[in-house]
Amino acid sequence: MQSIKKAKLVLENGLEFQGFSFGYDQPACGEVVFSTAMVGYPESLTDPSYSGQILCVTYPIIGNYGVPADEFENGISKYFESDKIQVKALVISDYSFNYSHWNAAKSLDTWLKEHKVPGIFGIDTRELTKVLRNNGSMMGKIVQENSNAELACVNPNVVNQVDEVSCKEIIKYNEGRGKKVVLLDCGVKNSILRTLANKDVEVIRVPWNYNFNNLEYDGLLISNGPGNPDFCTEAVENIKAAMAQNKPVFGICMGNQLLGKAAGAQTSKLKFGHRTQNQPVRRVGTTNCYITTQNHGYALDASTLGADWEPMFENLNDGSNEGIRHKSKPFFSIQFQPDGVEFLFDEFIKML
Repeated sequence: MQSIKKAKLVLENGLEFQGFSFGYDQPACGEVVFSTAMVGYPESLTDPSYSGQILCVTYPIIGNYGVPADEFENGISKYFESDKIQVKALVISDYSFNYSHWNAAKSLDTWLKEHKVPGIFGIDTRELTKVLRNNGSMMGKIVQENSNAELACVNPNVVNQVDEVSCKEIIKYNEGRGKKVVLLDCGVKNSILRTLANKDVEVIRVPWNYNFNNLEYDGLLISNGPGNPDFCTEAVENIKAAMAQNKPVFGICMGNQLLGKAAGAQTSKLKFGHRTQNQPVRRVGTTNCYITTQNHGYALDASTLGADWEPMFENLNDGSNEGIRHKSKPFFSIQFQPDGVEFLFDEFIKML
C-alpha cells in the first residue's frame, strides 16, 4: 500500500477543503471550476479550454478506467484533445487506485505525474460545487502537507490564455484535397480537427493572431479556446476582413464569442460557466433541442448584436446565447462543442 500525503484546497474566500494528494507532488494555483461530466476525464484534462484552471469533477469515482496510450491517426491524437494535460490541478472525490479497461496503458496517478500536474482526492465535491455555484468561480490553490513551495498565482482571466495554447506555426492536414478551410487555432480540440479532416477538405491550421487573409482559402473555422475573448483583438480584426470578402465563417465556442465581437457585439463572464456534457440548447425558431458538451466561462450578449444578425441557439437552463448567424451572409457560430451535432459541420461545408 503506497503512502498517502495529506493535502488541502484553499479558496480565495478562505474556505479550506481537506483531502489527500495524488499525481504530482507540487502545489498549484488557478481558477477553480467544476464539470458535471460523468465520463471522459482523459479528454477533459487535455482540453485546451481548461488552461489556467483547477478542475473539480463532480462525478464521484475517477481513475477507474485508467488512461489510454497516445495513438495518432493522420497526425491527430485519437484519444486526447491536445498534446498535454491542460488543467493546473485536478480535484475529485474518490480516486480509484485500481483501474481496468481494455485500452488502458497507465493509471491516472502516473499520467498526472508525467505531466507534473497535482491532484487531490477525498474532497466533498458536492459541497465545493455548491460553493462555486453560489459564489461563482474563484481562485484557489492546492497545497500538500509540509510543502514549502511558493505559489505565483495568476488569474487566467487577466492574461491571454489563447496565446498559451494556440499553435505557433501553420500546420496542414489533407493537403491538396478538396476545398481549403482555414482553421483559426484559439486552442482547438483534436476532436474538432478529426471531424473537419474527415470532411474531405484541406485544413490549414494557423495561430490565433495570424493574418490568414493573405492565404488562398474557401472558408474559415474559428475554434474553441480558453479564457477572456477580449485579449483576441488581432483575431477579431482578421475575422472582420474575412467577412468583408463574404467568406463562409463557422465559429465554435470561443469562435462564437469572437465572431460576435467581429459583428460588434459584447461578451461577459458567466458566474460559474458551462462545463459539462449535458447542457440543453434549443435551435431558435424551432422545438429542436440538443444535449451538448460545453466548456466556457464567457458568453456572448445576443442583445448587443446588430440588426443583420440573429440568435441561432439558446441555452434552456439559463437563457444565455448558444449561437448566432447572419441573416443573409454565410456566417454562423455555436457556443457549444459540436460533439453529436456533426450536421453543423456539413452545413458549413455546403457553404464553401
